[in-house]
Amino acid sequence: MDSALVVDRLQFAFTITYHYLFPQLTMGLALLILVLKTVAIRTGDDRYNDSARFWARIFGINFVFGVVTGIPMEFQFGTNWAAFSRYAGGVIGQTLAMEGMFAFFLESAFLGLFLFGERRLGPRGHWVAAFLVFLGSWLSGYFIVVTDAWMQHPVAHQVMPDGSVQLSSFAALLGNPWGLWQYAHTMSGAAITGSVVMASVGAFYVLSGRAAEHGRLFLKVGVIAGLAFSILQLFPTGDRQGKMVAEYQPVTLAAMEAVFTTGPGVPLVIIGQPNMSDRSMDNAISVPNMLSFLTYRRWDATVQGLDAFPTDTWPDNVPLLYYAYHIMVGLGTIMIAILVVSTLLLLRGKLATSRWMLWMLMLMLPFPYIANTAGWLTAEIGRQPWLVYGLMRTSNGISPEVSAGNGLFTLLGFMGMYTILTILFLFLIYREIEHGPAKPAPSVAY
Repeated sequence: MDSALVVDRLQFAFTITYHYLFPQLTMGLALLILVLKTVAIRTGDDRYNDSARFWARIFGINFVFGVVTGIPMEFQFGTNWAAFSRYAGGVIGQTLAMEGMFAFFLESAFLGLFLFGERRLGPRGHWVAAFLVFLGSWLSGYFIVVTDAWMQHPVAHQVMPDGSVQLSSFAALLGNPWGLWQYAHTMSGAAITGSVVMASVGAFYVLSGRAAEHGRLFLKVGVIAGLAFSILQLFPTGDRQGKMVAEYQPVTLAAMEAVFTTGPGVPLVIIGQPNMSDRSMDNAISVPNMLSFLTYRRWDATVQGLDAFPTDTWPDNVPLLYYAYHIMVGLGTIMIAILVVSTLLLLRGKLATSRWMLWMLMLMLPFPYIANTAGWLTAEIGRQPWLVYGLMRTSNGISPEVSAGNGLFTLLGFMGMYTILTILFLFLIYREIEHGPAKPAPSVAY
């Protein structure tokens, strides 16, 4: 593989992976803040308003870092992936422009009103600001996911005489069936991140004895929302996303599950190590016929293996794809189990006094970040070797004049800059958590 291509892929993978640490929390918190504001209005319980203010401050910090890390990522379409931009700009430029011009400005404008305009807006006006922040955040996610979904399952395009593709139907682009299910799966993943972070912070407050009343509220909202969205992540969104892969990218499904040989009644491998030399699974622990049933709802259904496809259409790194997919599924299963037990303890009124479960919830904080990252790795590695599936190979999309040395220099620069940003982010979040969800001091008129 060309060294410039390797570096360009590494740079984009690094910047987008780091960037997505922030949007997944903002999109998840946007919904939960709206829930807190809604309950505050319906019940008149000011603890929910205090909680909404606290999480809005966390949201604001997270939002700023998401913007800062998102800008360099988009510039790479011109600097490192110019051939791809020339080829597909007539399609993806539409959704990327709408994300910036409409969704981003809607979210950022009303975030300012939500953070600083509560007294002037009043309770209902403040709720409207929270709703518009949520709407902007989730619209932003939709435009980005639809863009990626077109690269996974290209629709609504026509090839021009110069070889580029242009959009033929904007409605069909927005209604791409792959995009609809991918969006639902992505947003439920973001909601899980927000819920688990909220529950983890609540567990920390209860365990430390500081702001314990608000901590119990964070536990309640975070655990219930986390369980609901974890179930949605499994079914129907995860199930339907898997069916999309089976229908439109069968070679990807074979690589995700490391199925090397086509056959009926294919087992589901729970754990094992793909052996690319022998094209087999080492030390496999599997459930007989389960993959056939999950994919086609028949125990004896035939599942295509990698042997059914030319090797030049296989994903570039089958073991990495297999491990990423199974890390996502494994962590998702663990989170569902923890949240089910937490919900049962909550219903029995024992969660706040079950220190062992509080510790589990607190230590679970990184799980959704790892699972979401593994999920995106699964999607993007699974699409390889295509940049636009079936239309443009990744090797044809880079900027021909950008050398590997140039790409490596900027990659090292991003690594250094993001290290500093990480330290600053952790400091700001630590300061907010130390301050806690206390009421703001009343203003004094002179």
